[in-house]
Amino acid sequence: MPKITIEEHGKLLSVGEVARRSGVAISALHFYERKGLIASVRNSGNQRRYKREVLRRVAILKVAQRVGIPLTQVAEAFATLPSGRTPSAADWERMSQVWHDDLTERILTLTSLRDQLTECIGCGCLSIASCPLRNHLDRLSDSGPGAHFPPVG
Repeated sequence: MPKITIEEHGKLLSVGEVARRSGVAISALHFYERKGLIASVRNSGNQRRYKREVLRRVAILKVAQRVGIPLTQVAEAFATLPSGRTPSAADWERMSQVWHDDLTERILTLTSLRDQLTECIGCGCLSIASCPLRNHLDRLSDSGPGAHFPPVG
């Protein structure tokens, strides 16, 4: 990690300051850094220091996690940003639109699953032959009921 200059030092935040200002635990900040989602520099005492733009990135991480966006997708979005620059409103709009579309698809899928679950509870059958939840995409159903493979062991 690069060392910082004296003039940069006054503009940087300690890990504790970032934690207090963002509402994120220090351990979470270290985790985000290990995953490459945020970056720090080291001072002469080898302590982590963060540029102020990290606060915006952490805010984006918190929102993304709150709505269920996987960290891998956040990392992909962050990779499109110029390093060392605070994400702008335009950056957020672009990232959130991609996530919006993904969330919409997941909501539709979950709504369908919820509705199937309600039907399943209503009939009470949990039939392996016809239940779409119990026997989802069963490729061996045409072979008839029961086990089709010899026991292991």
